[in-house]
This record gives sequence, structure tokens and C-alpha cells, in this order.
Amino acid sequence: MNDEHRGGCLCGAVRFSTRGPLREVIACHCSQCRKQTGLYYAATNVARDRIEVEGADNVTWYRASDTASRGFCRVCGSALFWQGDGEDYVSVMAGAFEQPSGLSIGYHIFCADKGDFYEIDDGKPRYPQGCTA
Repeated sequence: MNDEHRGGCLCGAVRFSTRGPLREVIACHCSQCRKQTGLYYAATNVARDRIEVEGADNVTWYRASDTASRGFCRVCGSALFWQGDGEDYVSVMAGAFEQPSGLSIGYHIFCADKGDFYEIDDGKPRYPQGCTA
């Protein structure tokens, strides 16, 4: 996979570029992710020191829980980032990357909370809660 990726929000007020390898995409079906995106949160990770954000003043951080925040564009509302407290990486929404991204889903987490209006049928591993893999 190419080690340089670019992406951004729907309106272009926030743009980002990453350097280095990206983790496989994890699809999170928890109720918070479902409510934020309308479906599920599909994200990869990048080391914090390997992402540059242009228009960072247009990113609003929402404190989603006692342990993490979610970053979105304050102009168009695009969900972009997830940051766990004290983590040395940031999760980036897979759909925010320019195509072709070269990304693919590795597995699904919090499947016990998934919406009742869709099925997970891609053959990837599914976990009822989180996964330590």
C-alpha cells in the first residue's frame, strides 16, 4: 500500500495528509458511532506525528465519552477523526481519504450494538464488543 495518503471533509475546509503505513480499517457498530455517521464508523489509524491537518481551526472536537473525543468539520459536519485519551495515534475515517485509498476492512467490532436495518455479510471477523487483536 502507498505510504502517502490525502483526504478531507466534504466542503474542503479541512484537508489532511498522512505518511507511513495505515492500519486495516476497523468497522465499529457501537451506538455512538452509528448515531454519529448514520451507519457505522469505518476507520484506520495513523501515528499522530504522521498526520498533517490543514484547516485544523475548522475541526471541532466533541467529547464523546470519558476516554475519547471525535473530530468533525465545523463547516460541513463531516466526521473525520477519533482520538482516544493518551493514545499516540488518531483514527481517521476511511471514507475521508481520496480514492483509490488501498484500504480494506479487517474486522467489525461492537456488533451486538449494530443497527437492525442492515446485515454484516462481508465474511470478515465480527466481535460482539471490542477486540484486542
